[in-house]
Amino acid sequence: MKFAGRAWKFGNNIDTDAIIPARYINSSDPAFLAAHCMEDADPGFVSKIKAGDIIVAGDNFGCGSSREHAPIAIQAAGISSVVAKSFARIFYRNAFNMGLPIFESETLWDKVKDGQVIEIDGAAGTIRIEGGELLQIQAIPEFMQKLVADGGLLKHVIKMGYGKENL
Repeated sequence: MKFAGRAWKFGNNIDTDAIIPARYINSSDPAFLAAHCMEDADPGFVSKIKAGDIIVAGDNFGCGSSREHAPIAIQAAGISSVVAKSFARIFYRNAFNMGLPIFESETLWDKVKDGQVIEIDGAAGTIRIEGGELLQIQAIPEFMQKLVADGGLLKHVIKMGYGKENL
């Protein structure tokens, strides 16, 4: 489970309304949500990012309401993963349920600059910042790596042989 992309920094307490404003959650279409990802926090965000880029944030990322639209919008916009100092617990669970890999790092936010390339090895528990600095992070447990690889909890359950008729 490896990711590499440019870092896009956001501060503390980025709530789900900043990730995907409530005025857009009348749709669950990933492409529609992606077009408005982080719009209130950075109006030009979607036009700046490239597939594989990574959000880097401060404390309490994903706080606020418990909508699943937030990780869907991030992922559909092409963001490969999110690294934050800490996550709101409901966002943390929703992210993995939707197949969005997220990582906690107390130090990355202070060391990386907007647009700087970072490489994440989620299985090994490392982040390498462009220029060589290597940071240790908590590795994602194997069963959660499987959730991400399968595209989220529902797809994982179906892949494991529990069809929709059993849910």
